[in-house]
Amino acid sequence: MQASRHPFHLAAIALAAALAGSAAHAGTSSAAETQARPAPAATAATVTAVLVHGAFADGSSWNKVIARLQRDGIPVVAVQNPLTSLADDVAVTRRAIDQVKGDVILVGHSWAGTVITEAGVDPKVKGLVYVAAFAPETGQSTGEQGKNYATPPGLGKLAATSDGYLYLPAAAVKADFAPDVPAAEAAQVAATQGLIRAAAFDDRVSQAAWQSRPSWFVVSGQDHMINPQLQRDTAKRIHARTTEIASSHTSMLSHPEAVAKVIEQAVRDAGQP
Repeated sequence: MQASRHPFHLAAIALAAALAGSAAHAGTSSAAETQARPAPAATAATVTAVLVHGAFADGSSWNKVIARLQRDGIPVVAVQNPLTSLADDVAVTRRAIDQVKGDVILVGHSWAGTVITEAGVDPKVKGLVYVAAFAPETGQSTGEQGKNYATPPGLGKLAATSDGYLYLPAAAVKADFAPDVPAAEAAQVAATQGLIRAAAFDDRVSQAAWQSRPSWFVVSGQDHMINPQLQRDTAKRIHARTTEIASSHTSMLSHPEAVAKVIEQAVRDAGQP
């Protein structure tokens, strides 16, 4: 069912507004530097990367990054979000943090930026990595972040189920969500996507971990789902160390080395005495 013909269309519109934005482009680094560097053994032994997926995805979206981090000796845990509410996703993420022995670098893609903003206040979390993601202020919902901005092209293609969950048709995944991966891979992404409850975008964060943790931000410069200008603006607002990649929304699939490199830098920094 197309979202435009469904009662949850208003929620989809709110989401569309949230995912748009404009701001100044400052403090970014070159995407050409995409070779991951191994982390020191002591750091790899004490800091775990906890990877949190966003809407229209699942934990397998991190597989290429996981392989590179494990290659370089960094422990990794991938969260499987239910995508039913902010509280539910935060609870699952906190459970993943709890299972880790030692410190954590918390990584969130897209919607999961909101999740790690809330969950990242855990004492184990030593830093946050946002990948084409949201980073709300305390008391702010995801849907409020870009309400005054234009709609990215992919959001006009959202569809909805009868019980209020949003998804992307396979053609939209290929054209706008993951256009810079092979067609067969985009088809797999469409098949494994997680549907998100539209009302989740109205859930407000009660605390913003980026206010007390160092942050990194990977901007997707060719994103059709979250306006790249909104990403740059967010990175600047939270004082994140920023890397921009000429990528679609799913940079962890099309540029896994570049994304892994940023995570590894965060791990190395967290492991410093």
